This record gives sequence, structure tokens and C-alpha cells, in this order.
Amino acid sequence: RVQLMESGGGSVQAGGSLRLSCATSGFPFTRYCVGWFRQAPGLEREGVAVIDSDGTISYGDKVKGRFTISKDDAKSTLYLEMTNLKPEDTAMYYCATEVHLTIPMMTGRSGGFDWGQGTQVTVST
Repeated sequence: RVQLMESGGGSVQAGGSLRLSCATSGFPFTRYCVGWFRQAPGLEREGVAVIDSDGTISYGDKVKGRFTISKDDAKSTLYLEMTNLKPEDTAMYYCATEVHLTIPMMTGRSGGFDWGQGTQVTVST
């Protein structure tokens, strides 16, 4: 079965950086889309970034230019490099996967994809 295990979260000051990792198993990693979404308390889920199975990358508007998504196919691992972090980036970050996955799919309340347990990112002023 699909397993997704996020790590790398923590507490940083505004302007700092973090690198999240997501170790995966149970599905053909190179043939699926993989991505990240986040959710802060009291707010709706927000799609952050996604890599299609053909390597096409998309970002949510709020993180463009600051976050970089990448993956290591040999390790079936997904990454999210986050720089110039802002307090509004504070949230639980989840990795997600499905044959077809988009930023809009990961935004809001709809499902239709698998995700992990999440890793907390806290950015202080």
C-alpha cells in the first residue's frame, strides 16, 4: 500500500530555510505525480508544489520563487527546499501522490489522492 513519511520540519526565524523530505513506498514512484500541500490551523488546505510524472513542475502562487520541489527517483524520495520563510508559511506540511495530481486538487477540501502524516513547520518573527 502507499506509504508517505515526511521529515525535516522544525522551527525557524523569518528569512530562514528548511528542507523537507518525503520517503515513499508502495507505488511506482516514477509513474505517479508527487507534491506537497500545507494546512494551518483554522485554514483550508493549500497546494504548495507538484512534480508530474513527466517532470513538469508547478507551484502555488504564494511560494513561487522561494520554494523548490525536487525528487530522487532512485530513492523514491520527494523534497521541498524552502527559503526566505515567512510567518505565514507556518503550517503542517504533507506530501501527496496520485497518478494525476495538481495544485488545485491539493487546495481546498476535495480528496482523491494519498498523503502522509505531515511535518510541522513554524516560522517566527
